[in-house]
Amino acid sequence: MRKAGNTTENQLEKTIRDIIKSKAQSRIYLFLLRKNTGRTKDIIKGTRLHPSTVREALVEMHKNQLIRREKIRNDTIGKNPYIYSPLPPVLLIKKYIQDMEHRLNNLVHLTESQNRNKHLPSIEINIITKEEGQ
Repeated sequence: MRKAGNTTENQLEKTIRDIIKSKAQSRIYLFLLRKNTGRTKDIIKGTRLHPSTVREALVEMHKNQLIRREKIRNDTIGKNPYIYSPLPPVLLIKKYIQDMEHRLNNLVHLTESQNRNKHLPSIEINIITKEEGQ
């Protein structure tokens, strides 16, 4: 028998994966969301992903501004590790909405350029959030 929390967790992971488009990155994002912050070694242990997968995903996620990273200063010899934190979910959703608007507008412009002779009205897609619509 499945626990209700487990299905909610699975639905959350699936939704985040749909937004982020990567199973590994969604697992890392959810881990950081639960823990607030984490070092690479903590993320590897907590997600049970291969170390190289985690490192590659962290680089990509930082590049795409899905996570923040900050160097941890230490007095020992060697590299100073990073500590990672997730982009707040509200900002992740806003980023997703902007990406969707961009994709939809690209589609509109491509179809408009193919149908120039049909004199169809030009449109611009703009997704309005409740916050903006109030």
